[in-house]
Order: sequence, then C-alpha cells, then structure tokens
Amino acid sequence: MRAVQEVSGNAANSWFCWHEAARLIGPDGGEVSRAGVFAPVLADRPGGAALAAALAGRGCAFRVGGEGEVAAGPGGFETLTGGSLGGSRRVVRSQASWLASFAVNARLFGIGPGVRVAVPGRLSQSLALYAALEGLALGAEVHLLDGLRPDRMGQAVAARGTHVIYATPVHLAQMAACGVMWPGLRLVLVGGAKLEPGLRAALRAVAPGAEVREFYGAAEASFITLSGPEDGPETVGRPYPGVELRICDGDGEEVPAGAVGEVWLRSPYVFQRYAGDDPGSARWRDGWLCVGEMGALTPAGLVLRGRAGRMVTVAGQNVFPEEIERFLCALPGVERAAVLARGDAVRGHVLVAVLMGEPAREGAVLAAARARLGAMVAPRGVIWRQDWPVLASGKTDLAALQRGVDAWR
Repeated sequence: MRAVQEVSGNAANSWFCWHEAARLIGPDGGEVSRAGVFAPVLADRPGGAALAAALAGRGCAFRVGGEGEVAAGPGGFETLTGGSLGGSRRVVRSQASWLASFAVNARLFGIGPGVRVAVPGRLSQSLALYAALEGLALGAEVHLLDGLRPDRMGQAVAARGTHVIYATPVHLAQMAACGVMWPGLRLVLVGGAKLEPGLRAALRAVAPGAEVREFYGAAEASFITLSGPEDGPETVGRPYPGVELRICDGDGEEVPAGAVGEVWLRSPYVFQRYAGDDPGSARWRDGWLCVGEMGALTPAGLVLRGRAGRMVTVAGQNVFPEEIERFLCALPGVERAAVLARGDAVRGHVLVAVLMGEPAREGAVLAAARARLGAMVAPRGVIWRQDWPVLASGKTDLAALQRGVDAWR
C-alpha cells in the first residue's frame, strides 16, 4: 500500500521521481548512483546513467534515444515507437499518463519495495523505459540487463533472485534458451507481440512458479488489454483497468460482437501527439484513439487479427500476415516466423515465410500451411535464417527481412 501512496503523490506533482526505497542495479550487478546531471536528450547506454539524469530533471521534459530536439513541454517526455515496419516515431506524452498506470500495477502485481524487477530491453524502447521508471517510482529494485548477452541475461535472472520480468517474446525466448532455471520468478509481463504456445511452454519449464501475463499495448496508448488465466489463449485479454474498447468499421460505426474491425480505445494513459511535423499513424475521433490494429471482441477476450498496415490482398482475399506467423510458430521445428509479401501480377501478392529453426522440416511446414490456408494464400516458399534481425524495441526488424524477400528468387 505504501507504494501506491507514494505514486499518488508523484501523480499530483505530475513527474517521475525516485521512491525512497528504490534501488537501480546495472548489468554488471553494481548499484547505480541516484546522482545525475539532467539533459533533455539522453543516450540509452549506459541505461543507469540515463535514468539518473532523467529523474534529476524533476519534471523537465526528456527523451532517451532518438534524434532531434525534445518537443514535449514541462511535465512531459518523449518515447519511441517500436518501428517494426520502418523507422521509429517520437511520441509526446505526459509523465502523469504513465504515473497513473504505475499505481494500477502496484495494486495488480504487487510491484514495490523488496521486489526485484528485471528489464532486458534498451531504454530507447518504450516497454523497457516504462518498466524501469515504474519500478523506481514504486520502490522496487530494478535490474537493467541491456548490454549482456542473452545467455548472461538468463543467468542474471536466476543469480539475482528476480521476481518480475518485463520483456518482449524475442527477449524471453533468447533468455529462456540459456537452460538456467528461474525458481524465484513469480511474474512475467509480456508485451510487444503475441506470446506463442512454444514459448509459453518454455517459460513454464524454466520458471514453473511464475504467472505469465500477456498485455497488448502501444507507445501511443500504453496498456490496452491484459490477459489473465481465464482468457482464451488466442486472445490478448480484456481491457486494462480504466480502458474502454470498441470495434468499428471504416465509417466509425461499431460492428456486431465478434466481427472484425478497427480497434478503438479511450483511456487516461494515451499520448498527446507525435513530435514535430510527423502526422504519425494513429488516428483520433471524438476522444477515441486507433493505432491501426484490426481485431474482434469475443467472450474470451480481444482477438487481434493484425496491423492494418500489414494487411495484404492475395487472390482477392484480405490476409493478415500476423495470423499466419502465429500458426507457423506453433509448428514443430519453427522457432521464429515472419510472413512478408511480394507483388504478383496474377494474385496481387504472394507470401514468403522467413523462418528460424530446422530447415529439414520445410516440406512439412509448407504442407501444413497449404492444408490450413489453401494453396493460393499459403507461403510460396521459405527463407531460412540462422540469425534474426531485432530492433532496439525487441521486435522483429521486418524492414530488414523484407529486403531479403525482395531479393529472393
């Protein structure tokens, strides 16, 4: 309860600050000093120095990473979008918009004094920055792992007795692969992409005592939904406390329950605008925000179909590559998947699957895709990669993979 009271005081002041009990631990295991010299634009490495400098501003606007002068005013800050479809955008928001959800998460997850929180991402990524600032505001012991090799991150989670991890599926997959058990872990908060069944099983194996909570969010909207044990595995959960959702057609009219449309939301956690002259991709309508996601509200929770910007037409059908990626990742021998399109004079587009895993299973993978999707929509071929390009956000670098698809013959 004390953490919630402290954050309520912060929210009244509308800026981020250290909780008296908070500790910040760097990748090397050493404690980071609270002393910092404020600057509006901060390098994301070393992360501890960036956080100390940002908090020294006592409400002054700042940004970690990115280019250009900070456009936010006092009591605000900037963060960056994930940029999986290209370059990241600068998002302007109030510090109070994050402080409000810090208080919610103190109640939901018990984050506060005595709790050790691991943050594997770079602080230029909004998920990592959020996790670190939340932990420090609530009095937790925050462990920054960025800069370590994935196997060393996994070992640090065990050696430091971590209780909570905030991470993307890519980071979790890399860390879990080190083979070290995480017996003290009690909560895994997963954002940035859908959690696939294989990774969920891997997390159960290395952290049998941990609750896995998947959430759907965006840099522009913060938390949108949060999953619980009662929610269907195909969903991303139900509205996060304080969030309202509706699904609309292209004219802004709500569609029937279960029908697919654009996901619109209203909440106290949303951003203010994009920085500079960037019009961005999010849209506002009568106080409601859409970040470009297509989905359906079902009794089991919100089911996401995919980003409107990634939807392609194949032989007259609207296809969401994310749905195919989730299917492929559930097949034996597939560790990661990205489905990308190439222009085709006959079909409009054809799809190509970029996979990491076991190339010997290619025939079975393509056969399963044809059986599930039909010959017209199923990927026409596979590109296997031993490495996987990842952005600072922890998301797949789709632009890098697209260049390989465009050059594929």
